[in-house]
Amino acid sequence: MSELRLGAVESRFADIIWKNEPIPSGDLAKLAERELSWKRTTTYTVLKRLCERGIFRNLNGTVTSLISRDEFYAMQSEKFVEETFDGSLPAFLAAFCTRKKLSDKEMEELKKVIDSMEG
Repeated sequence: MSELRLGAVESRFADIIWKNEPIPSGDLAKLAERELSWKRTTTYTVLKRLCERGIFRNLNGTVTSLISRDEFYAMQSEKFVEETFDGSLPAFLAAFCTRKKLSDKEMEELKKVIDSMEG
């Protein structure tokens, strides 16, 4: 699999696919024209690129994902923490919280996530 990444415009296009899959490639081109003002050729060029990266598949004219949206962004988050904080989630959270104070609700949600991972 190639490097799994998306630029800003590719991300918007990918979201269209994830939201509508499985989707015939012709319908995808129409959606991209309406939502991104893309020509059909642009849609197919970007789709081919994302298929080559192993994110989507266009099989018999139907586009589906090989990686879910949640899985893709989880992988991106893991990569960021690994590259920037030597894989330390506590270091990431400490850095994040120096500029933004967590609300009580956010802290409670984080506690629930941690508790669910302990069992």
